Amino acid sequence: MNRRNRRNFIKNGVFGGVLSLFASSAYAGNPTPEEIEGPFYPVFAQKDQDFDLTRIKGKQGVAKGKIIIIQGQVLDTDGQPLENATVDLWQANAAGRYRHPHDSNKAPLDPNFQGWAIVPSGKDGKFYFKTIYPGTYPASNTWQRPPHIHYKVSKKGYIELITQMYFPDHKLNDLDLLLNRKSKDERKLMIASKVRDKPETYQYNIVLQKA
Repeated sequence: MNRRNRRNFIKNGVFGGVLSLFASSAYAGNPTPEEIEGPFYPVFAQKDQDFDLTRIKGKQGVAKGKIIIIQGQVLDTDGQPLENATVDLWQANAAGRYRHPHDSNKAPLDPNFQGWAIVPSGKDGKFYFKTIYPGTYPASNTWQRPPHIHYKVSKKGYIELITQMYFPDHKLNDLDLLLNRKSKDERKLMIASKVRDKPETYQYNIVLQKA
C-alpha cells in the first residue's frame, strides 16, 4: 500500500465517537472470554507484521479472498480504554490454510497473504487492521471450524488474553465445539458485529482484566 493509500485508509477507516462511547459502556465489567491458542501460532520469522494483511511488503500481489476491515477497542473491565496494548493476531487464509508447518490442510497457501500482524492500540484503545475473510477448515473428520481470527492481547498490569473472534450469522458457529462450550453471554462477546453503512467492516472490542 502506498503512502497516499495508507493516509486515506487511516483517515477514512474507522472509529466514530458514538461507537466508542457505546463500546465503553456495553463491555464494562465483562472480560473477553479466553480460548485456546490453537496449534498454528506463527513460527516463521516475518518482517512485515503491519495492519494490512492483504499485502506483503516487497511483493506486488494482493491476497486472495474477500477483503474486510476489523476495527475495535481494547478496554478494561471498568470500560476505560487501554492505550498501547499489544494486539497480536493470526488467521487462516481465504482457503482455510495457515502458514504453519504443522497445518496438514490440503488447501493452497497464499503467497500474498501476510497472515499475522502485531498492532498497538492507539488513542482511546482503538485498533484496526485490513485482512481477508478467513476460510473454514477441517479440525477433524466430523468438525469443520467456522471462520475465526486468533488474538493474543497484552499490556503491563493486565492479564494476557488469548481468544478467538468469530463472524456473525455464520452457519458453522452453532456447530463449533469450541464456541459452544461457552455460555450464551460469552458467545456474544466473542462474535464480532457488522458495522452499519460500512460494507465488509466488523467491530470487535476486547476487554482485559487487571492482574
